[in-house]
Amino acid sequence: MQPDPAVDAYLEALPEPERTTLTAWRACCLGLPDGFAEVVRYGMPCYVRAGEPELAYAAQKRHLSLYLMRTDVMAAVRPDLGGYSVGKGCIRFPRRTPTDLDLVARLVRATGASTGPVC
Repeated sequence: MQPDPAVDAYLEALPEPERTTLTAWRACCLGLPDGFAEVVRYGMPCYVRAGEPELAYAAQKRHLSLYLMRTDVMAAVRPDLGGYSVGKGCIRFPRRTPTDLDLVARLVRATGASTGPVC
């Protein structure tokens, strides 16, 4: 997958430690299978396949948010997310706390392998 220069600019504009954390999330996302493209949509880095956004992340005022648009992936991992603030398709990580990069990598891999519905 080709890195998008707009995502470079998004990450460069972030303060530390958020920049380092989301750069690590991006590294996970760049390992998605062929067919995915990295773009900026809705003002945040987004990973699309066949024109459909499937995964995105953003630095917000209080959280770092990971958006999973595959409903089957979100349903499968929801039981493992007890310590996080979770919405319909969003997992909110505390902004200044180290994130569980293994969890993020697992969610990215599950999204890449999924063919379930996109919300």
